[in-house]
Amino acid sequence: MNAALHRASEELSFPSYYEACVRPLLRNPEGHWPRCCAGGCEPCAQTLIRVAQRTLEILGTPRVTPIPEW
Repeated sequence: MNAALHRASEELSFPSYYEACVRPLLRNPEGHWPRCCAGGCEPCAQTLIRVAQRTLEILGTPRVTPIPEW
């Protein structure tokens, strides 16, 4: 998982020091994920989701459940 996350981070130009923020999403790929609050957070939840989705694709276990729209 770490190698896939690192690869996804590199592909998406995501700083490696934020990878720890993505790991909880990978532990629960079909659970509820955060959504953007439009508050200018760094990193934005949408960025974390993109990296998590790409990591899961690399691992061959893409997310099946759509990200809920609240």
